[in-house]
Amino acid sequence: MFNAKTPADLTITPRDRRFGRGLRQDRWWLNGDPIATAFYNALSVTFPKGEAYFIESVKAFRNGVDEKLAREIKAFTIQEVVHSREHVAFNKRVLDHGYDVSRLDARVDEVLAIAKARPPIVQLAATMALEHYTAILAAELLRNPRHLAGADSESADMWRWHALEEIEHKGVAYDTYLHATRGMSRWKRWKIKSLTMLIITGTFWAHRIEGTLDLLRQDGITGWRAKAGLAKYLLVSPGLVTRMIPAWFSYFLPRFHPWNHDDRALIQRAESDYAAAVMPQVA
Repeated sequence: MFNAKTPADLTITPRDRRFGRGLRQDRWWLNGDPIATAFYNALSVTFPKGEAYFIESVKAFRNGVDEKLAREIKAFTIQEVVHSREHVAFNKRVLDHGYDVSRLDARVDEVLAIAKARPPIVQLAATMALEHYTAILAAELLRNPRHLAGADSESADMWRWHALEEIEHKGVAYDTYLHATRGMSRWKRWKIKSLTMLIITGTFWAHRIEGTLDLLRQDGITGWRAKAGLAKYLLVSPGLVTRMIPAWFSYFLPRFHPWNHDDRALIQRAESDYAAAVMPQVA
């Protein structure tokens, strides 16, 4: 049974949490594993600027949306702004351990410069594809506790909090795209969406691997040891990429919508930890 739309009773709820301020974080904060730590550190570097891009690409098409989607875009924007703030703080702790993230940061700037030169609808399609990535990554993090097992509590809480909100707003960019392309044929709408996802997939993983290997190199882990270790981590144990493949393929199916898979149970399981941080209702 396909929903083909965001649930009518879904409420996107920004939660204002701060993590790890003034606390010591181990260099290899994720279970003492340099590979797992490097992967999440490299991913975090992309978020502040990346999420600002997401916000702008969605807001470019907010005129004329219905009241529900307008509220959801506002809530999405607030969530993304707070996510960016917490990843800036997280990235500061990465820098405090002596890591040089300048090459990773320059790569983000390079990719965003290319993206911003594209037509606005393609920029929205890129955001939609990346929001699907973050949503399926988030679902896997919440579904499978082994991904963050052994992490320090503040870092683990930050990633789980981010994950539950990514699931919660996973339909916003998609619904905005459906609004923006309402005058297009279904074939053209699918073609833009699908080609963009294929391009995004190649660049996303190429740059995440590049960034992870850069950070590992700074820990003296290089060559086959770094590449084989990262391949095992992503594909075998815990196999984050392998576990995400079915949800990635679903993006290309007819009548796909992010909420065809209703994983609000994952939100409900996690959100009690952040109930005290709920922000005022978005009008």
